Amino acid sequence: MISYSEFQKVELRVAKITAVEDIPGKDKLYKLAIDLGAEKRAIVAGVKEFYKKEELKGKNVIIVANLEPRTIAGITSQGMLLAAKNTQGGYSIVEISEKVVPGTKVE
Repeated sequence: MISYSEFQKVELRVAKITAVEDIPGKDKLYKLAIDLGAEKRAIVAGVKEFYKKEELKGKNVIIVANLEPRTIAGITSQGMLLAAKNTQGGYSIVEISEKVVPGTKVE
């Protein structure tokens, strides 16, 4: 369990996936270019087994926006894509309506 004050430190934001790239030699990872409204970032996400590139591009998703950047497969990942484990053992990303502007804080 974490306290409410600890949870308040987590910054969830809406991001639009603008581009999806393969990472050479990585079967499970994509490099996602995301739009957070005021800024653009890159995120490395382990969803390649479950989504084709064209299925991801253009989606509005929720990310953890205030994680320290982390280098994964030689790429600086600036956030974390939220996903839930599904009944088939894969992952389903958390999507949000296109009516919500990228960068909007999730409350």
